[in-house]
Amino acid sequence: MYRLIEKGLMFGNLVRIDSPVLVERYNRALKSLTGHQTEQTEFHIDISGFSPEVADELGDPLYLNQSGVNRQFILLTTEQKTAPLLDAKFSTSRGILRQFIDANHEQLFALTARDAVAGEMVNSVYHADTPNDLFNIRRITIEADTTQGTVKTAATLGKLIDRFKSEPDAWWDDVLIGEMIGLAKETGDVTRNPVTLTQNSFDADDFWTAHFGGVYLFRSYGDPVVIAHDRLAVDAKCITLADRGAIAKFLRQNRLAEPLADARGVDAASILHQKMDFIVAEVAARHGETLVGATRRDMRILGRKYAAELPPEWKGLAALARWAEGAGEWPRIDSDHPAYFYSLRASRSKNTDLVNMLLAELAPLDVRQLFICHKDAFYADYAKWSDAKKDYVADFLAREYAADKAGTRAKLFGHHGLPNVPKTEKRDILDAVGPWGAIRRGR
Repeated sequence: MYRLIEKGLMFGNLVRIDSPVLVERYNRALKSLTGHQTEQTEFHIDISGFSPEVADELGDPLYLNQSGVNRQFILLTTEQKTAPLLDAKFSTSRGILRQFIDANHEQLFALTARDAVAGEMVNSVYHADTPNDLFNIRRITIEADTTQGTVKTAATLGKLIDRFKSEPDAWWDDVLIGEMIGLAKETGDVTRNPVTLTQNSFDADDFWTAHFGGVYLFRSYGDPVVIAHDRLAVDAKCITLADRGAIAKFLRQNRLAEPLADARGVDAASILHQKMDFIVAEVAARHGETLVGATRRDMRILGRKYAAELPPEWKGLAALARWAEGAGEWPRIDSDHPAYFYSLRASRSKNTDLVNMLLAELAPLDVRQLFICHKDAFYADYAKWSDAKKDYVADFLAREYAADKAGTRAKLFGHHGLPNVPKTEKRDILDAVGPWGAIRRGR
């Protein structure tokens, strides 16, 4: 993995902690959450405060996420909001933490100026012993406070202030006034600068989890649907990743995916050609070709050289690219075709990221989408690649993605990050017929 680490593609954008004051605050928070402390004087943390160096020291990669279900977190600075979440067990975890920090930015900025904020993402499940336990995860509530209990103290002070304002004899209550003054010394003026944390409850209807080999759970589309690597004993419809037809039907019926060739706001032909290049790289790497810095022209030459070995995924995408460029007929590609899921992207919905994550797992030769949308699967695949492919992919991602992440995502997904489609919004005929309907946009 050294190539990825060296190029900032793994453990990148972590927050460096090297101040004795911050280390001491981290230890107080760590002690309150886990009973442990670190002897590290310099380390890095992700959005949740998890540190690879501390995990290595403690010999516990789940020291802030026992059983992988209720993630704890330590905030030393609001700058953590842009950091990744390492070894995420649920696809929703980073988004929830980011929303919580954004919603409480001013309060957290003030609190972390004096202390660490420690907390937990709480749900009703403490262990996921069986796949059915996942269905009990419906709502995530964030509980957080400083190590000195500033938020709790401020809430107590707020109630005393309400008493002082409402009780007619409060002006002569020396005990009440003395208690208020004592608490105010800890919290400051809560009437002018309220120390409260809001927007701390989040729905979790649809998500991916690393438990049980990797499971996608959808509950927003009628009866619950589970998509997993293997058949699971669950009280719901279970589709395996090998059942391509069933997955395609689920995506089509719920309008969760659309063909790249029909997608608005993207250069479909360019994206298709890049996917084809990734497939050529897979074949060429097996023959020991040097691929670092390879241009589109180089990949065409290699594609011709190894044309007899190019898989059906490449051929299907090539046919789609010809159509997108007006140089060929519309190819009929159904879910049985190996290129089918390579030709889709998620439609705009509240689950855009989750669907793109699923599509990335179903189209693993598209290494760029796999890296962006499903890093767990990417790192697992990367470990199995030849050195030639590792060099090519690490170089490509550093040059073409890391240099402009937002721009690349916009080119690939177009609508990524936009608000949900209102149910009342009028749809055109292409939306109505689904990804591979009979009606096509004319050229």
